[in-house]
Amino acid sequence: MGRRMKLMILVAAFVVLTGSVIIMAFLPHLATGSVINKHLDYEIVYDPEDWGLAATSLTLQTQDGYQLAAWGLDVATPRGVVIFLGGLNDPPVSAFWGHARLLAEHGYGSLLIELRSHGESSGQQVYLGYAEHLDLLAGIEYVKANYDSVPTIAFGADLGGVVAINGAGLYPDLAGVISIGAFSSWADLFADNLYFSGAPLALAVLEKPFVNLYILAKFGLENRSLTPKRQIANLGTRPALLMHAEDDPFVSVLNLERIMAQHKGADARVETWIRAGEDHLVSTDFLYPENDPEYIEQVLTFLNSYF
Repeated sequence: MGRRMKLMILVAAFVVLTGSVIIMAFLPHLATGSVINKHLDYEIVYDPEDWGLAATSLTLQTQDGYQLAAWGLDVATPRGVVIFLGGLNDPPVSAFWGHARLLAEHGYGSLLIELRSHGESSGQQVYLGYAEHLDLLAGIEYVKANYDSVPTIAFGADLGGVVAINGAGLYPDLAGVISIGAFSSWADLFADNLYFSGAPLALAVLEKPFVNLYILAKFGLENRSLTPKRQIANLGTRPALLMHAEDDPFVSVLNLERIMAQHKGADARVETWIRAGEDHLVSTDFLYPENDPEYIEQVLTFLNSYF
């Protein structure tokens, strides 16, 4: 092989490699940015009156200036107040009215909060859990101001589950956590979905650092630890119930395994329930959880055991 041919091969290899790196670096911006750089409205929202509930409409303000739509459901002498948090694209927090009604029958008040940049709440930027913990904090502060020393429990699905776990890691006033289908970190979820979409495992693994770089550039180096797989370590002895579908098509159960791998301590009170099936929201009837006795038994047993 002549020197000229070798040079051409080296140049071609350099071009291919450089192009691949550029594509991998740009992919997180393209794929993630199209989802989070905007306000998100849900296709379907639910009215508490459809569940026979008279809820109170509220507006909460976060420490960083967001106005959050929220709804309260009071009960006499509550055993605790559950703060419900919706998902990135689904479910809307209003899908929790069935849960709120059922929990009210068991002595729990509810506060449903629409996360920033969703539905009726203000904002044009979704933060993937890196700032939404401030939305949860606004709820915690509301409960403290309006209830007399009752435990506050965060109950979130999808992104809401991420916020619940992160919030527990940051705010000791949060007494417990229930999460459904939470991802361990956005980089983990991105790489998982890349792999399960048919990309080679090596490509998915190599892509993860680029996703992390995008997240750092977008949300700041100071927020790099705000992921469930890191914040779970700060839970201490507070109880948590983490639920996941075994064959979840949107957030692989590997995410739950990563979260649990980071939770250590002899006094840990973290329970998990991995349910067979593909229901991302775990319940077979999320809107009317009383129609899914196995699911609601998990929730009520957890709540009644600790609160």
